[in-house]
Amino acid sequence: MAHDAADEAAVDAVLTASRTLIAVATRSLGATAEETTIAQYRALVVLASRGPQRMVDLARALDVTPSTAGRMCDRLLRKGLIRRHRARADRREVQVSLTAAGRRVVDEATRRRRALLAEILGRLPVREQAAVAAALEAFAAAAGEVPDRMWPAEAPAASPGGAAGTPGEAAANGRARGVRARA
Repeated sequence: MAHDAADEAAVDAVLTASRTLIAVATRSLGATAEETTIAQYRALVVLASRGPQRMVDLARALDVTPSTAGRMCDRLLRKGLIRRHRARADRREVQVSLTAAGRRVVDEATRRRRALLAEILGRLPVREQAAVAAALEAFAAAAGEVPDRMWPAEAPAASPGGAAGTPGEAAANGRARGVRARA
């Protein structure tokens, strides 16, 4: 499908807005920001939104090399925010998933971010808020971001034999696979 070239004014507007969103994202991490980088937080979000991932799939979603993703996961593992486990379908395959503590980090940052965004949006008339929402939904979809409403309800529990989860989580994860995201 052919697309038009990006309009420079649109690029400039999104670039300016992205600085605001990065500031909001950083503020939303709160005290966690001292222990968790934005890149590490993004890895947690990918795992929260898509469920357990093979390291190569996580690296692809983060647009980093597998070795970079591996080092990031080593740090998150030491912090108790993720776990490594064998996949049920192929015991040779190692996956990473969120722990309950990792999910709490994502949920708390999301709660803070939602409040910060509501404060900013509250400065706009309702009509402009609707326009911003529509534009950003289209932008996020074009970037391949998984909407919050499609995230698994909670971090799938891992048994000693591999990843567990409800059939609903498996369906949600299946829909989300192959969708590329960037921080």
